[in-house]
Amino acid sequence: MKTDCSTERLNFGRLGRRRVVADFDGGDVTSDAGALLLREADLGSGLMSRFADCFTDFRNPDLIEHSVTDLVRQRVFAIALGYEDVNDHDTLRLDALVATAVGKTDPTGARRARAADQGSPLAARSTLNRLERTPANASAASRYRKIVYHGDAIDELLVDFFLDSARKPPEEIILDLDATDDRIHGNQEGRFYHGYYDHYCYLPLYIFCGDHLLCARLRPANIDGSAGSVEELERIVPRIRERWPETRIIIRADSGFARESIMQWCESNDVDYVLGLARNSRLTERLRATLERAKRRSEKSDQAERLFLDFYYSTLDTWSRKRRVIGKAEHLQGKSNPRFIVTSLNRRRARGQHLYETIYCARGDMENRIKEQQLDLFADRTSTQTMRGNQLRLYFTSIAYVLINVVRRLGLRGTHMARAQAGTIRKTLFKIGAVVKVSVRRVAVHISSTCPYRPLIEICLKNLRAGASMAR
Repeated sequence: MKTDCSTERLNFGRLGRRRVVADFDGGDVTSDAGALLLREADLGSGLMSRFADCFTDFRNPDLIEHSVTDLVRQRVFAIALGYEDVNDHDTLRLDALVATAVGKTDPTGARRARAADQGSPLAARSTLNRLERTPANASAASRYRKIVYHGDAIDELLVDFFLDSARKPPEEIILDLDATDDRIHGNQEGRFYHGYYDHYCYLPLYIFCGDHLLCARLRPANIDGSAGSVEELERIVPRIRERWPETRIIIRADSGFARESIMQWCESNDVDYVLGLARNSRLTERLRATLERAKRRSEKSDQAERLFLDFYYSTLDTWSRKRRVIGKAEHLQGKSNPRFIVTSLNRRRARGQHLYETIYCARGDMENRIKEQQLDLFADRTSTQTMRGNQLRLYFTSIAYVLINVVRRLGLRGTHMARAQAGTIRKTLFKIGAVVKVSVRRVAVHISSTCPYRPLIEICLKNLRAGASMAR
């Protein structure tokens, strides 16, 4: 990456008879050589072109140097590479390797129209900022902000990309729903204080199927955690059934989603559910005898013991019917730990213990996916003024997650990193230093001969190309 740093030599003392010196005359060096793997994943899947199709560009085509596809690739690739802010692009725009990954045929920016832009092949933060802040009603008559995103189209893309990833319809899928806090520090639109989290935040809703992201909906925090779930299911489930009519669908979530409206919708639409159920005095009393048995066993074995009780239950006034509940009577460390789930699955489909331990508890993996979104891909960088702008930022991080998941699911298949998190993949495969030399005929990327991840990179590239060939 080009810099304006001084070329004055730095002295780091001596190593035996040798002096250790450093300078800043290494030429075009990138720290992101692994962006080429993102390029392969994108070219094979067509993700970024499909994402760009979710925008309407009202700019004059004769005056455009950065297409919508260029802009969204630049923004999404940068997030995947660890650059969380548009401010980072004032330096990143100089990187010939990232420009190559984005698809710029002039990766050094030598042919830019304005002399001031020459040497900068990619868009600056001002252009990307206008992209994020374009209002929904922008048109060709707007002065600066003319690229409008269509949230409905992006929502459909997330579901369709998941459906396209399967070679054949699965017999059964589980949709995981969860809400999380997205802490905010300014006066953004939709800012509310959440008592449970004890800070001002948004309350985004996520829906995953395994490691596939199907929904990332930004919401204000002054709502119930399950709010909007039925609307999202009404959108997603019919789209799945249109492609996979024989696939059984189960939704899974914690007790914050054990709401009559959700359960009733599932029962009316042939969708099963396995939901956590908040304990209360009636549930605990129903489990009391089983808890006593677990306690006696624990005292005798001197270790944790758990038993399960399968029964039917209804609330006094909020549920429309009795539903199957599994109670876990656990005794550990001298105290009882009763837990409950409610389900539409009958006893022929799944025994209570299996339903709790194998099916319900597996929802914990979804929390790792949300952590990837927020900790590795900066989904909590919702610091622009409007909800619409912050939803677009959430879409950018979501598409970055989907792209990295292509690398993980296809490129790293069969390797020790097949289940690695986004941050680990970035550190291992993307953040690789290299010297970049651009000539008339090629872009040569010179990676260290001692790179310890060379075999993994070679396998990943081979797998991505094989996956793209099979998709075609």
